[in-house]
Amino acid sequence: MTYHNPQVKNPGLAAVLSFLISGLGQIYNGEIGKGILIIVVQIINGLLTLIFVGFVTGAIVWIWAIYDAYKTAERINASAGGASQLPGPPRPSNSP
Repeated sequence: MTYHNPQVKNPGLAAVLSFLISGLGQIYNGEIGKGILIIVVQIINGLLTLIFVGFVTGAIVWIWAIYDAYKTAERINASAGGASQLPGPPRPSNSP
């Protein structure tokens, strides 16, 4: 799978974005087409709630989108060798 943005991605942020709006984490990861597809599927699921099917399928797609966004960000970081470049507190050095 090709990614449009080779920058280091924050898996937690990707998951939170997909938690808020399904597909947004995929768009953050550079998978624009996948993100738009998930958003469209969730809109259809919203309509399917009228016949109660959407409650189940919507929840399944929502949970999968969160998981997929997180794992994709981890894969991007691993392939870029940038997992250690994520922002965070400075690490203490072991030199005297």
